[in-house]
Amino acid sequence: MSLFRKIFGSKSNASDDEIKSDERGKYMPEIKLPIDERFTINFKANGGKFLYCENLNEIFQNLQSILEENTWEDKTALVVDEHLISKFKSFGFKMSNKVSEASFFLTTCENLIANDGSLLISSKQIFEKKLPELPENFVVFATTSQIVENIGEGLRGIKAKNKQKIPTNITTIKHFKSSHEKDFLSYGSSAKNLYLLLLEDL
Repeated sequence: MSLFRKIFGSKSNASDDEIKSDERGKYMPEIKLPIDERFTINFKANGGKFLYCENLNEIFQNLQSILEENTWEDKTALVVDEHLISKFKSFGFKMSNKVSEASFFLTTCENLIANDGSLLISSKQIFEKKLPELPENFVVFATTSQIVENIGEGLRGIKAKNKQKIPTNITTIKHFKSSHEKDFLSYGSSAKNLYLLLLEDL
């Protein structure tokens, strides 16, 4: 995706012929940002921590940095997804499927929602548990192909991928700030300290 390659992969300066917003006429239509850029801006505005990775090695390096930053090296991760268990089994940290033993939750998601920076999850990730029952700390592994425009598009995708049995317990995580940083708009929602490991796959 051009945005991520531009931000993380290229050190060249932006071209001089880019149109600055103040040079556009007031009656010209607004420039719509690319979907990946909108997701990134909204996700960070919600308080999420975003780590873009071009390959699995970078995923592992960034995960190691997260563990060190939070002193989770000796802590247990809640991991319920069999694919994640197999992908990270060589990483060397403790995994459990019991919430009571875990300091953080390593999971995937259904989709990344661009228009509000939220994460769409379902029973495939959290089974029948409610968000407040899960650890406060989330580390989410996702790919750039999972970014969609809005929740409706995400729900249609879930339905299309799971024609035999549609997952239940579909919800979004949108607030990634601690309780003392939350405002009245996030009242009643479950805020999570969330890191997103985003793998480029497009």
